[in-house]
Amino acid sequence: MIRPDQALRATVLTTCASVTALIPLTFPADDGPTDIDRAVAEPVRRSLSPEWGSILVSPSHNAIVLIGLLACCCWFLLRRQRWRAVAMLVVPGVAVMINTWLLKPLWDRQLHDYLAYPSGHTVHLVAVATTFACLVTSARARLAVVALTALLLIPITLGMIERGYHHATDVLGGAAAAVTLAVAGVWALRCGRTRWRRATSRPAASTPAHPSPPPA
Repeated sequence: MIRPDQALRATVLTTCASVTALIPLTFPADDGPTDIDRAVAEPVRRSLSPEWGSILVSPSHNAIVLIGLLACCCWFLLRRQRWRAVAMLVVPGVAVMINTWLLKPLWDRQLHDYLAYPSGHTVHLVAVATTFACLVTSARARLAVVALTALLLIPITLGMIERGYHHATDVLGGAAAAVTLAVAGVWALRCGRTRWRRATSRPAASTPAHPSPPPA
């Protein structure tokens, strides 16, 4: 029987992986903006100044995200949840590496002089938030992180568009890819930890202290 948490994980992984893979099907041949990208970008660039664009995009800067990552690690360390602190460090980093070395070259969407899809800054930010949400035991903290991250992505996306760093679809695909990679990463670590604990907790086969004498 499938548990509710397993069903939720499967749904999240399937949905987010599908979104990540399907968005590139909408890209034009020259990797330029899609109709959705243009529809979003035009009002954004009319209404936002470059100064506001820089302010809005600032929460996605690597230094800010790393501060958040360290804060999440401290959350677990203060509660003596060491394996969760280690997972908090490992999973977002692996997600960023997979995105940089595998996903970006796979879809090869050029913007200026770099590969834009999925958005690397978005992957880093959302992977940190998703990893924390997967590891934290407090449902209230989990909901708060998910809601805050979703709200934070709105101004960040507007700032990236105004600054010309990314199209809207780059950010959407980055968020979906980050959720997929973080949920899968935490699940893989949990499975590995469970198997290791089972293997190390098996009692050693008992052996008699003195061998029985051979029969006469």
